[in-house]
Amino acid sequence: MKQLIVGLGNIGDEYAETRHNIGFMILDAFAKASNVVFDANKRYGAVAELRLKNQHLILLKPSTYMNLSGNAVRYRMQKEKIELENLLIVVDDLALPFGVLRLKTKGSDAGHNGLKHIQEVLGTSHYSRLRFGIGNNFAPGGQMNYVLTSFTEEEQKHLPERIERATEIIRSFALAGADTTMNLYNNK
Repeated sequence: MKQLIVGLGNIGDEYAETRHNIGFMILDAFAKASNVVFDANKRYGAVAELRLKNQHLILLKPSTYMNLSGNAVRYRMQKEKIELENLLIVVDDLALPFGVLRLKTKGSDAGHNGLKHIQEVLGTSHYSRLRFGIGNNFAPGGQMNYVLTSFTEEEQKHLPERIERATEIIRSFALAGADTTMNLYNNK
């Protein structure tokens, strides 16, 4: 069975280590742990493929920039004939404290432009998303600057372990499904 795992982020070195790019960072770690390399020359983004037991995983880092992520998701889903229940979006979340991970099978875009565009393009909010908490330590009106800054020194100390945990959740989602994974990992 084919599954599409999409890490949201923005292309370009200036965005590489920012909070908004945690989706890219998690997929990079997942690919590295799986000994696969992204092909950046694919339409709408960098793609890596791997087998995980009987599952065929397609990892996608969209090259559309955050606000147009839905175009890359729709294209890859159609090209690979991937069902909605086999889609997982990995995304940063301001509403969760740093490092908190939550898997959900539906929900609002919570003001996240990447999720908002995916929802518009797919015509539904019923798709799985792995939310990585980045906290909300910014002054009123400072959200845009905050998500485009790097993690603090203290956060960077814990980032590898939290990214590793996120890759475990992706692996569980691919092998055991969303419901089992939510029971195993949410609120832990």
